[in-house]
Amino acid sequence: MSQIRTDAIICALKAHGENGGVVRLLTPDSGLLAGYVQGARGRENRPVLIPGNRVVADLRARGGSQLASLSCELVGSVGPWLGEPLAALGIDWITTLTAIALPEGHPYPRLYDALGGVLGAIVAAPAARAWVVPLLRYEQLLLAELGYGLVQSDMGSASGAWDSVLAALHESGSQLDRHILIDWRATIRPVRARLIARLTKAAG
Repeated sequence: MSQIRTDAIICALKAHGENGGVVRLLTPDSGLLAGYVQGARGRENRPVLIPGNRVVADLRARGGSQLASLSCELVGSVGPWLGEPLAALGIDWITTLTAIALPEGHPYPRLYDALGGVLGAIVAAPAARAWVVPLLRYEQLLLAELGYGLVQSDMGSASGAWDSVLAALHESGSQLDRHILIDWRATIRPVRARLIARLTKAAG
């Protein structure tokens, strides 16, 4: 990679150095990519580099084994929904899962489209019932794309069969624990546990 300009979805930001950051983003043609953003925690970049945001990303190779330098232009922001606890948990979980599960540089166009669909549903929906099924389908698709096939359950519509949705989420979570989250359980699994607990409460 010498230079890439592409649509992307921010999946993770990790502080690096005094004010820089390593960003992982999902792209339609190159899969998960990582880049270094100088001033990532500054006033200009902070609202752009929120996991879940859609951006146009410019990545430029810096030579050797260094991370590519990255700059991003904001296209769509999930920032206004981060004040909603359930929506914020959904965004946090699905972007974090993507960042840790996918190998870098392998294209997953179906996952890119599906992730955009989940995030779009979260920001457009008046309640979690409208986006929990797309989120579950994304988990199942991710498992399938990585070679861990999971038979999709008959969950009815997004507006009904809530018990079936929760049961399918439990099964998907068990598969993720077994195949994806083995080395991340202590830090990542609690995010999904909080999400499921809130969804269960909402169902009641």
